[in-house]
Amino acid sequence: MIKRSLLIVEDDPGLQSQMKWCFDGQDVSVAGNAAEAEALARKKEPQVITLDLGLPPDPGGASEGFRLLESINELLPFSKVIVITGREERENALRAVASGAYDFYQKPIDSKTLQFVVERAFRLWELEQENRRLTQLTPQTPLDGLITASPNMLELCQLVERMAPTDATALILGETGTGKEILARAIHDLSTRRDQSFTVINCAAIPENLLESELFGHEKGSFTGAVNRKIGTIEAANGGTLFLDEIGDMPVSLQAKILRFLQERTIERVGGNTSIAVDVRVISATHRSIDEMISASDFREDLYFRISEITLSLPPLRDRPGDAALLATSFVNQYRSKPNLKLSSSCLKSIESYHWPGNIRELQNRAKRACIMADGPLITPRDFELQPSKSSSAVNLKEVRAEAERKAIIATLNRNGRNVSQTARLLGVSRPTLYNLFRKYGISADEADE
Repeated sequence: MIKRSLLIVEDDPGLQSQMKWCFDGQDVSVAGNAAEAEALARKKEPQVITLDLGLPPDPGGASEGFRLLESINELLPFSKVIVITGREERENALRAVASGAYDFYQKPIDSKTLQFVVERAFRLWELEQENRRLTQLTPQTPLDGLITASPNMLELCQLVERMAPTDATALILGETGTGKEILARAIHDLSTRRDQSFTVINCAAIPENLLESELFGHEKGSFTGAVNRKIGTIEAANGGTLFLDEIGDMPVSLQAKILRFLQERTIERVGGNTSIAVDVRVISATHRSIDEMISASDFREDLYFRISEITLSLPPLRDRPGDAALLATSFVNQYRSKPNLKLSSSCLKSIESYHWPGNIRELQNRAKRACIMADGPLITPRDFELQPSKSSSAVNLKEVRAEAERKAIIATLNRNGRNVSQTARLLGVSRPTLYNLFRKYGISADEADE
């Protein structure tokens, strides 16, 4: 168990002695000014800090104390800061809590009460530390490689667990960078084919004139440059899982041949006339709207029905509350070269407030860069190429209410399986009002159950 460490920040020598006596036998450090406090905080990394806001050179005010509080929040985001104030300074105490302090205690010092407050802070720190430890030891979900805590993603994971052991074809829909290949691999790993190959082919990355040969293979001499027989990706995946990424970019002329393969489970190499039986599970993915492509005759409707016995919709990162910070922490732990490097509290706030148009891929790339660019032990918003989020004191009440309303709608919608009628009923609004709120906050209801 980690040894408890307490830092007392107090410029009055008499109070220093009195407070230190309250915690006799524990690892207690004492600082009389902000510079000493910052040095001890870096060296000792105390779990709990008591902070008198009236520090030199402003012992009669609170400016130095608030500056130090901000610094401690950046340096030790998980430590619990208890602000010590006079009886007439309740406004400063409340402001300190709003600025990130855990609690406040008003003078005069009563040893038993102060001991109780500090003990409670230590116990909370230990509980949170244990939770962080367990989070790192155990996967967030039963799906390898998928990190999430948002309700809609956890519901998706449960669906994957149910369908993975079957041989049903699956179509994964989602914006670019949402992790469609990771989800496909998780399906494979939970299936009866887990010991066989997981083969990936990106239909958008291969020129149209080469894609057929890449998928089905070719016989020697079947076209100019075919100097040898080539085994195609489908045949090579026999017994395992074939992941057709960006199937929406597959040429219509080739879609008919894929449909025939899915119907008959046989293929013919280009230039060949022998049917080859192939046992493979097919998972497809696209970031495009299949419905719009079918309407424009760019995608065969019969092929759509074949590849989508199960359809899985991956939400964008902006619709996964809390997951951006969770993923960012995981990526930093993965890419950091300095063992103590971590995200500052202001960086975590900026990550959560950013809309992530590039989704997880953008977050991952920024995390890699931040681990390289960070100068000290803390990654700042600037390292992440993000603007610092507004502090609580700078955000107006209208903005706070709007964000709370948006999160409440998303959470209720996800809890009710994206059923609009039930969501409206639980929120106490009409369906038309709810649709207006969807448009106002940019919430997608395309998959909602009407």
